[in-house]
Amino acid sequence: MLRLRLLTWDVKDTLLRLRQPVGQSYAAEARAHGLQVQPEALGRSFREVYGAQSRRFPNYGHGQGLSSRQWWLDVIKQSFRLSGVQDEAALTKLAEKLYRDYCSSRNWEMLPGAAETLSRCRQLGFRMGIVSNFDSRLEVILSQCNLRYHFEFVLTSEAAGFAKPDGRIFEQALRLGGARPEQAAHIGDDYSRDYRAARAAGMHSFLLRAPGQGEGPEVPPEHVLPTLSHLLARIEKE
Repeated sequence: MLRLRLLTWDVKDTLLRLRQPVGQSYAAEARAHGLQVQPEALGRSFREVYGAQSRRFPNYGHGQGLSSRQWWLDVIKQSFRLSGVQDEAALTKLAEKLYRDYCSSRNWEMLPGAAETLSRCRQLGFRMGIVSNFDSRLEVILSQCNLRYHFEFVLTSEAAGFAKPDGRIFEQALRLGGARPEQAAHIGDDYSRDYRAARAAGMHSFLLRAPGQGEGPEVPPEHVLPTLSHLLARIEKE
């Protein structure tokens, strides 16, 4: 059994996931403002714009003079422009409303096993924290979804100044959690940013990979979690 003191967690698609695709949410908000935009077109536009913005201004523009709020408002507006909406007054209202709405539990749901696993980990005495490539809204989102109380700290890439897979964000998490690397394990759904990056920092790690999710890089079966409910059994077997 692993002798662990600290468990760190990714959030998006590990503990929480969006209730519906971005294109659907954006299209619904557009309809509320009297605009008709196809969800599929918005989804494609969002993926294109998000990718370009992430390459041009990594980690929400940290170090380049942008706030994460401005970063997201630009992404939302440009996604609509690319889908044919040119009304700048409407774009400003849409962007502000959607930016706020994504703080709400209306847009997020817990993954199966998340609440029970977190509660059990706390009962067993593990210290826990968040390590997520997210912006400053994450604290509010976790509170809205009734998860914040599980964690001693919430470390976002915006606050840290570094995004996973940069090992410095894990070093900050270890300091916050008062643990040495070998006393800590990270749980996430991304092979490079979560599983491999945590191990490169000297930590243990587990990869959430649901059956049928598609083949990724080879990971020892004992490090793979079909659901979060498998975590404690994996820790005991290590």
